[in-house]
Amino acid sequence: MKVLLFLVLLLGVHGNSFGQGERLNICRYRLVFSEDFHDFRIAPRELGNGRWTAHTPWNGDFGDASFADPGPDGPFSIVDGELHITARRSESGRWASGLMAAADASGRGEGVKYGYFEAKMRMPPGPGTWPAFWLASLKPVGEQVPGVEIDVVEYYGHDDTNYMSALHVWYPGNQQDQSRHVVHANRVVPGSLVDGYHTYGVLIEPAKITYFLDRVAVWDRPTPPEYRFPMYPIVNLALGSGYPISDTPNPSVLKVKYVRLYTPLDSASCVDQ
Repeated sequence: MKVLLFLVLLLGVHGNSFGQGERLNICRYRLVFSEDFHDFRIAPRELGNGRWTAHTPWNGDFGDASFADPGPDGPFSIVDGELHITARRSESGRWASGLMAAADASGRGEGVKYGYFEAKMRMPPGPGTWPAFWLASLKPVGEQVPGVEIDVVEYYGHDDTNYMSALHVWYPGNQQDQSRHVVHANRVVPGSLVDGYHTYGVLIEPAKITYFLDRVAVWDRPTPPEYRFPMYPIVNLALGSGYPISDTPNPSVLKVKYVRLYTPLDSASCVDQ
């Protein structure tokens, strides 16, 4: 996540027209995890009886706003049945915001290896905002093997004409030079991601990873050979990523309707939806 701007500059990006791909037929998949925020449980760093933690399991928080723990004055609130993740600047000028990860450092968490992951969100307006929905390998942090990161959506508030998707393969320790990264720019109707709610999804199959906007395919990549573990979801509102935050609205709010995980059904026969 925090290296995305550098990767875009290094690799370049590939554009795609809005809504030009194949439509996902959701009835081919079975819902196995649904967070609709009626019983939202988030802990600082260990899941315990919760479903989410408020920091990356590997303690790798990023961006120009610190990710705060949950609490009465924290970044998480439920408003009209949806989650609001709020970035605020304190009187001293320091920004704080929120991240939620469905795993902790032990490798506990909610994930699937093959299936469809989706979040329904409305992006915050204004420059400097950097909301995202992404996936990481569900494994103990100390396990020194390659991991995969799938960035379903990273939105940069200074440019409302596109958002980024990415596929990262991360190698540990002295093998870091084998890591690989591909970044893709998805063009959208200007202002549409701020003006309304959209679903951002990714379908992981043994041979291919396909990215979706409103259940229409926008990009795909071959599934990397290092892909071995289930993936768990992460949602955050970060700030910056190399872009100024001097004009970022205070507060800024990412609105999340739900986060869902699906696995394929044994039978592929269903009515198109």
